Amino acid sequence: MMSRQIRNTLRSFAALALGLTAPLIANAAYGDLNMTRGVTEISAEIYSLHMAVFWWCVAIGVFVFGWMIWSLVAFRKSNGAQPDTSMTHSTKAEIIWTVIPVVILVLMVIPAARTLIAIEDTSNSELTIKVTGYQWRWQYDYLDEKVSFFSVLDRASNEARQLQSGKDPRSVENYLLEVDKPLVVPEDTKIRLLLTSQDVIHAWWVPAFGLKKDALPGMVNELWFKVKAGQTGTYRGQCVELCGRDHGFMPVVVKVVSKAEYKAFIAAQKASTAPAAEGAAAPTVASVANGTAPRG
Repeated sequence: MMSRQIRNTLRSFAALALGLTAPLIANAAYGDLNMTRGVTEISAEIYSLHMAVFWWCVAIGVFVFGWMIWSLVAFRKSNGAQPDTSMTHSTKAEIIWTVIPVVILVLMVIPAARTLIAIEDTSNSELTIKVTGYQWRWQYDYLDEKVSFFSVLDRASNEARQLQSGKDPRSVENYLLEVDKPLVVPEDTKIRLLLTSQDVIHAWWVPAFGLKKDALPGMVNELWFKVKAGQTGTYRGQCVELCGRDHGFMPVVVKVVSKAEYKAFIAAQKASTAPAAEGAAAPTVASVANGTAPRG
C-alpha cells in the first residue's frame, strides 16, 4: 500500500515537471537553452566541464528531493508516524554529509583546475595579434606580418541605428553584429591575442571561442584560441565591458579561413598598403629644392 502511494506521488511530480518544461522544449531548440559547445579546443573543454557539473547537480537534486518526498509520504502524521524527539546528535550522519560533498567538490576541482591552467597557457603560439580597444572600434595588428587595420561597425548597421533614419533594423542582416573589416585568422592554428586599450576598459568576446578577456588601458592581457580544422566560417561577438554611450555598437567579427586563404589575405593587405607607404617615402619637389630630401 505504502509503495503504491509513493509511486503515485512520484508520478504526480514527474507529470508536473513535464508540464512545466514542455513549453520550453517545444518553443526553443536545446542548443538555444544550453551552453554552446564552440569551435575551439578550450571551448570544448569548458563545455565538457559545464555538462559534468550540470549532471552532478541533477543527481544531487534528484537524490535530495527524492529523499524529502519519500520522507514526507512515508512518515506523515495521517499514517500514524510519531516524531522521534530522543535523537539530538549523530556524529556518523555529520561525517557522511561532510565527506560526500568534499569528494564531489574534489572531483569537480581537478578537471576545472586543468582547464584553467590551459586557458592561460599561451606557449607555442603560431600567430600573435595585438588587439587594441578604442571608443568604439577595434584595431588589429598582425605583429609577425606587419599588417594593421581598424574594425568598426558596418555602414548598414550604423545607418539603421540612427534615430529617424527611416531604415528598418530588421532589414539589415546581422544588425549590430557586422563590421567593415573582420579579424581574419587561419584554422588549426594557435592564435595568441595581446589585448590592451587606448582609452577605457573594453572586453573582447566571441562565444564560439569560449573565452573573454578585458582590454585594459596601460596593461596587456593575453588570450589564445585554436579553431579546429574544418571549422572555417564567420564567428561573431561583442565588447562586453560597458565602455561608453556606443558600447552596444562595437561588435567583434572573426573570419576563420584555410591556411592558404590566410596567406592570400596577408599578401593582399600588404599589397594594398605598399603604394601608400611608397608614396609617403618619395621625396617631394620642395624637399629636393631646399635640400631636406633624404639622401641614399
